[in-house]
Amino acid sequence: MTIPSPMSIHSALVALLPNTNLFSGLSPDEIADCAALFRQARFDRGTTVFSRGDDSTHLYVLSEGRVRLAVATDEGRELSFRVAAAGDLFGEIGVLDGSPRSADATALTPVVVYTLERNAFRTLWSSRGAVTVNVVSFLCRRLRETTDQLESIALYPLHVRLARFFLFALAGRQALPGKRVALDLGFSQGELAQLLGASRPKVNTALGELEGAGAIVRTLDRFFCDPGKLAEIARSPDA
Repeated sequence: MTIPSPMSIHSALVALLPNTNLFSGLSPDEIADCAALFRQARFDRGTTVFSRGDDSTHLYVLSEGRVRLAVATDEGRELSFRVAAAGDLFGEIGVLDGSPRSADATALTPVVVYTLERNAFRTLWSSRGAVTVNVVSFLCRRLRETTDQLESIALYPLHVRLARFFLFALAGRQALPGKRVALDLGFSQGELAQLLGASRPKVNTALGELEGAGAIVRTLDRFFCDPGKLAEIARSPDA
C-alpha cells in the first residue's frame, strides 16, 4: 500500500475543507492553517470508528467511503440515523459540548478520514469568526435535518419516506429527457431499512411500490431514478 506524503495529505485537505459546512468561506491562508492541524486516519470496512460513551476527542471529515451513525439499545436493537459520505463531517456534537459520544460510528466501506483534535478545534472556533458563524449555521442545519427525519418517520407512509430519501440522496441531480439518474447508495437494503426505521421486508415492499410507479428501476448494484416521479410521490396528498 502506498503511504501518502504529508504534502499530499495537506493538498487534499486544502481542496476538501472549503467544501465542508464548517470551513466554507475561509480565506486560502486560513484554510491552509486549518489543514495543518488535521491528521489522516484509515478504517477497514466494518471497523468501529467510535462507540457510544467514548470520550469525544476528535472531529472527523470524511474523505473517502461511508460511515454509518447509529444508536443501539441494551437488547441489541439498532437505529441508524445517518450515513456520512465523502465531504461530510461527523463526531462534531461531542467535540462541541465535551460530552461522551452519543452514537456508534461504523465504517460501511474502507474509509479515509481527517481528524481534528478537540482542543485544536475549540481554538479555531474561538479565534476565527468565520468558523464561529459556520458552527451556528451547521448546528441549525443538523437540527432541521433531524426534525425532517423524525417528521418523515412519524407522519409519512414508508414508500413516501423512501421517495424522499432517494431525492435527498440524488442531491438535486436531474435526468436527461428519456433517461434516469443512476444512484449507488453503497450500503445494503438492511442498512437502508435501519436508516428509515423500518423492517427489511417492508422496505422491499416499498421499493416495489416505487418501481411499480415507474419512479425507480432496481439492478443488483444500483438504482436508476426518475426524480420527477419521486418528487410527485414525495408530495402526494395521501402522504
